[in-house]
Parts: sequence; structure tokens; C-alpha cells
Amino acid sequence: MALDPAPRPTDQDAPRPGLENLLQEDRRFPPDAAFADQANVHAEVYSWANSDRLGFWADQARALLDWAAPFHEVLDWTGAPVARWFADGRLNAAYNAVDRHVEAGNGDRVALHFEGEPGDTRTLTYADLQREVAKAANALTALGVGTGDRVAIYLPLIPETVIAMLACARIGAPHSVVFGGFSAEALHTRILDADAHVVITADGGYRRGTASALKPTVDEALSKGSADVVRHVLVVRRTGQDVPWTEGRDVWWHDVVDTASEQHDPVPLEAEHPLFILYTSGTTGKPKGIFHTTGGYLTQAAWTHRNVFDLKPETDVYWCTADVGWVTGHTYVVYGPLVNGATQVIYEGTPDTPHRGRWWEIVQKYGVSILYTAPTAIRTCMKWGEDVPAEFDLSSLRVLGSVGEPINPEAWTWYRRVIGGDRTPVVDTWWQTETGAIMISPLPGVTAAKPGSAQTPLPGIAADVVDDDAKPVPDGGGGYLVLTEPWPSMLRGIWGDEQRFRDTYWSRFAGIYFAGDGAKKDDDGDIWLLGRVDDVMNVSGHRLSTTEIESALVSHPSVAEAAVVGATDDTTGQAVVAFVILRGDAAASSPEETATELRAHVARQIGPIAKPRTILVVPELPKTRSGKIMRRLLRDVAEHREVGDATTLADSSVMDLIQQGLAAPKD
Repeated sequence: MALDPAPRPTDQDAPRPGLENLLQEDRRFPPDAAFADQANVHAEVYSWANSDRLGFWADQARALLDWAAPFHEVLDWTGAPVARWFADGRLNAAYNAVDRHVEAGNGDRVALHFEGEPGDTRTLTYADLQREVAKAANALTALGVGTGDRVAIYLPLIPETVIAMLACARIGAPHSVVFGGFSAEALHTRILDADAHVVITADGGYRRGTASALKPTVDEALSKGSADVVRHVLVVRRTGQDVPWTEGRDVWWHDVVDTASEQHDPVPLEAEHPLFILYTSGTTGKPKGIFHTTGGYLTQAAWTHRNVFDLKPETDVYWCTADVGWVTGHTYVVYGPLVNGATQVIYEGTPDTPHRGRWWEIVQKYGVSILYTAPTAIRTCMKWGEDVPAEFDLSSLRVLGSVGEPINPEAWTWYRRVIGGDRTPVVDTWWQTETGAIMISPLPGVTAAKPGSAQTPLPGIAADVVDDDAKPVPDGGGGYLVLTEPWPSMLRGIWGDEQRFRDTYWSRFAGIYFAGDGAKKDDDGDIWLLGRVDDVMNVSGHRLSTTEIESALVSHPSVAEAAVVGATDDTTGQAVVAFVILRGDAAASSPEETATELRAHVARQIGPIAKPRTILVVPELPKTRSGKIMRRLLRDVAEHREVGDATTLADSSVMDLIQQGLAAPKD
């Protein structure tokens, strides 16, 4: 999933040096000539977009989307930082994602291959999807949902989730999808903030081999005070488990959707009509409801999906492993692929249920040709060993992508070699909930890839790395990643709080969007992400990136995954503390020997300044349900504090394991 923004550092106004550029990576993977010949775009696309950025995006909007009323104005930036793209045009997202493919004669093309965790399957063609979305739109209308009303969606990753999102888009009701692993409190605050009148949920879903209830969480959320807002709860029967029921409010999906008419005309909407609200996953304070509108978002979603992954909709089978509760699932499971007429796989469960080869089994079963997943998942598969994917035929894969956080060079090369057969391009993509779509990425068939680097802004995107005075850093320098020009899929604000939107994203550098990430430029000017600025450590006056030290650790053949934090140190200000997971085939040695070897390895890879003061060998790392490492909790351990709130972790017992005396001694 894409990176969420961090709050601005409290000391950000103080003068300080740029980020150190320490880790070097010399491996290069030029595009295969045969792949380049058939690629959707070629190098000339950059000069085209650079010479006429607005004209480039206007051409894409007209070529990739069908408009109910054409637009004439491309960008209105007079209300900066609130942009208006293609504002005088009208269109409908669901029509573009479904109906037009049926009208073009592609109704028999598979839209979704659904794989349930228990092994049940469903296949929906575009004609099937059109009928189901129309029925769901009619059912929502009958429940009182109109254009502009908000709908909360709290579902597992099943076809009804995609159908519900598109049904909302069809009638112009902005949807707010809440990840099915979030708590009742998180759901409650999001329902209230969006003023959602209908909640769509399920009795439950399957996770790690068991039926996990969802409807009781909705009931608990509504008991906290949002019941006055919600008029109806629409419930999908997925697991068949018993659920509490409130007559007059709760409605079964099969009672109202399955019986609804298959005829429904999509509502033509202004291009700037809100399409969805998606709340960032902060653990404190009021949630931030990032909202995106329709025309610009769909344009960039479709263009990036088509060209970053070199999609051939007639032949490719595409699989993004993200849940739709995250922005990656919105853009690269629902809107981008369906607008492009792709055939894709969606999978309900986890990669290790019922066995660790489940993902590769699915790739083999459906002939997946494009796979888009997170570095966390890749490193987990590294930990499990190469023998697991080796049991399956992965020869159908031709493009691999990574998303959600910077990818270590060793994880990148493992992904390409083991999963891609040492032949597939790997596109390392940078973007955020706020950007809406991919911003920085190689283009397969065009870019000579560098393991671990997102490389260059995509055509039509203006990104740079700047210092504290907003001046671009020279090649070889480090600083802050910023976006210097508006882009079509950009957020239009924080729902109900424009001032917070301005303060959070636009006040650090005047007139420039600050992404919240540190980055560096290599000697070629290519961009390398260094993680959140909150994760930068100041060691003896050197500003070090956690990402670079983690990459150095993972480059050791014994290490599968690493997380690095800065801990207070009386001598150096902060000291590097590393938590590492060893690969399953790592040679047995004592924690002391392992720590000594890894510290020496980091010194060789980066330099003595980056050597961890302490290395802890741990069985797991604390991660949220979206796969992000909770470094805040690791800092608590490193500084011997009481561990803070761990309720957002996918497995809260991980912190108990880490604290059970696993630290190796200091040097």
C-alpha cells in the first residue's frame, strides 16, 4: 500500500544539514530489447510531456476515458493548493470501468477472478459486473442513498466490495472504504467524520483459516454514537455465521441487491465531483479523510496502470495483492485496472494460508503475468526460502512491481531472480494516499532499472529533492522529496478541514507539496527514497536514513528483514539500534556472533558512522495490518520505555516476543 504522510517534524524550522547519501548501488538492469519493442510507451513520452505538460494530460484524459460532456479547461490552479482538473467536463467512473467495455463488445472478457481463502472461487465477466453494479446501485438508491451522500464500506476482499464501490460511483455517492481489520473505534470515527448514512459490511470474512466476524464490529461502532447518523447497514452473507440483527436498520445484501433491477443509468457527474474519501491510518488524533475527485484521478490512475505495468488488456492477467481498504487497492485493484479493461485476480486471504506457497499457487493457476505487491511481503517470502516458490510454475510472469515503502536492493534482486526468473522488469513505485496514483517509477521497456530506486518522475509529474531552503539538492545529495507542480490525481483536501490540508501539506515549503519523505539523488540524478523524515536519525551530527542502514543489513546473506531506529545516546545524540529477522537457512550462530558480524557488514557497506550500537535478533517485527513496520514501538524497546499502544498491529503478541530478552550486547 502507499505511504501515509507523517506530521511535520517539530524541529523542522531549525537549520540542519541535508540527509547523508551513504549507500551505493552499482547494479543495472537495462530493458530487454524484445520487451522494449512491444512496450506501450517509449522514451519520447518524456519529451512530449515536458514540452507541454497540460496538453499531455489533456490528451490522456480524452484517450483513456469516455466523457458524457467534453472538457475544455484542463487545469484551474487559481485556488491553489486546491486544484480543478477538467472541471467543465462530465463523466461517470462506473461507466468508464464497466459499461463501456460491454458496449465495445468485450462483455465476455473476465474482469475478476476471485479466489477465497477457503478455496472457493468466482469469475465475473464485464457483463456480469455490469449487471451486479447496476443492481447494487438500484438497491442503494432504494435505501435512500443519493448523489453526494457518503457510504461507508467495511468488507473483506470479495467481489461485493468492488461491486459496492462501483455502485456508489455509479450514483455519485462518495465511498469511504475502511479496512476490514480496523477496530470499532476506528470505524466509528470514520463514519462520523464522513457523515455516512449507509454502512456496507459482511457477516465476516476468512483470515488464516478461520471465519472472522465483521458485523459485530459494525454494531459496536454504531453503539459509540454513530447510530444516529447511519440509517441502514447492508450485510453480505460471506461466512454464514450468526450475527446480531437490528430490524428496520439491518438489511441482507441478497434480499435487496439480488432482487433489484439490472437496468440502471449511470449519473453523469462533474469531473471535480468527489469519488471517494480514504482515511489515513494515524493512531492518534482525528483521522484525516483524504478525498479524491473523479476526472483527474481516473486519468492518472488509468495512464499509470497501463504504462507502468505495460498492460495488454487482451492477454494479461494482472494481480495487485493489496486490500481495497488502502489506496493501492482503490487505484490499482478497482479503478485503474477496470477502466483499462483488464482481467485481474483478487484474493481474500493471507499469503501463508493454507501453506506458504499460496500466492505462487494462484499465479500458476490463473497464469498471472503482472504482479504488484509490497516489499514487506517480498522480504517475508525471502525469509521462507527460495524452495517455496520453486515448487510452482511462475513462467507466466512478465512484469513485477513493488509499492508501499522503499524496497531494499537485495529484496529487489531476489524478487527479480526468484519470482521473475531473472528476466522480468521490476518497477519500484513511489506514491501516496494523497497523490492518488504512481508519481515516481521506472517505465519497463524504457528505463535501465537500479535495484532499490524509484528513479525518475513519470511523464507529466514534477518532483524534486530539496534542502531546508527549498533549493534542489545537487546530484549525490540528500534532502526532502517535494512535488512542484499540480498533478491530475492529487488530493483535493482533507474532508471538512481545508485549513488542516493547507497546514499539513503546503506550509513546510511555500507553494510546494511536501511529501513527508526523505530522498536522495544519485550521481545520475535518479531518486532514491529514504523513508519518512520522522525516521531520520541524527548520529554525531550526521543525518542518517533508516532505509539505507536497513538495506545494508538485508544485503547480508543471513538477513531476511531489518528495521532500524534511533535511540537516545549520551555521547552521539542518537545511536543506531537494529532489529533483524534471519533467513530460515541462515547458519546457526550465537546472537553475539551474529551482531558482531552484522555490525562489521554495515561498516563495510556504508561506513563506521552507520554501525548499529545494538543489534537484536527477533522472530518477527511489529507491523500494521497493511504491512508497515511500527518503528514507534521499536523505539520504545530500544530506549527501555514502556511499550505504547499496540492495538493497530496485525499481531500484538509480537511485542511480547521482542521484549523477552532478545538483545545482543553492546559493542
